[in-house]
Amino acid sequence: MTKHFHKALDSIKKKLLTLGAMVEERVHLSVKAVLDKDVDLARKIYGSDYEVDEMEVEVEEECLKVMALHQPVAVDLRFLIAVIKINNELERIGDQAVNVAQRAERIALDGWEEFTFDYAVMAKKVQNMLKLSLDALVNYDIEIAYNVLHLDDDVDEIKNRAYDVIKQAMGNHSDRIGNLINLLLISRHLERVADHATNIAEEVIYMIDGEIVRHGSHYSDSNM
Repeated sequence: MTKHFHKALDSIKKKLLTLGAMVEERVHLSVKAVLDKDVDLARKIYGSDYEVDEMEVEVEEECLKVMALHQPVAVDLRFLIAVIKINNELERIGDQAVNVAQRAERIALDGWEEFTFDYAVMAKKVQNMLKLSLDALVNYDIEIAYNVLHLDDDVDEIKNRAYDVIKQAMGNHSDRIGNLINLLLISRHLERVADHATNIAEEVIYMIDGEIVRHGSHYSDSNM
């Protein structure tokens, strides 16, 4: 029974990491669609969203099956609880990638050459947070996980700057309000990806040492 149980846990981890790689790629492509104003790429991203959804359901079902059959306790139970939560966060990141792709499509179809706000820096920071959160998961590295938590403020700052720049642009280009709203919403979607990456890092910390670090508790002096 123990052999089958640990084999099942290994299978779950592999599927979760596959989902993570899938979602990471979609975020990368959605950002590329924005920066390149690539309509075809944007449509390809949200046209394949079902793949992420199907994998998310599969991982959750396997976790529930293992919990029902083996009734794990202590570290193993904590692992499965964290996996279920991380699995959900990854699916939500996939949704945000779709949202970014849809905004990219609308901006590209609008045909306005002026971009108002360059999302390259924000996108790089968000993708790095996601990568690090998955690295922390793969390597069971609590230091990397805590590092992710402290990167979130940078993304929030850029989002606020985007709001100010785009708000001013709306006053100067009243005929382009729709385009500017789509541009503004990209900042919100990217910020949400960063939030979900932070949530993943928090669950990795819980998985490793059982500590719950939500609601700002990760800013304690011991982890700075």
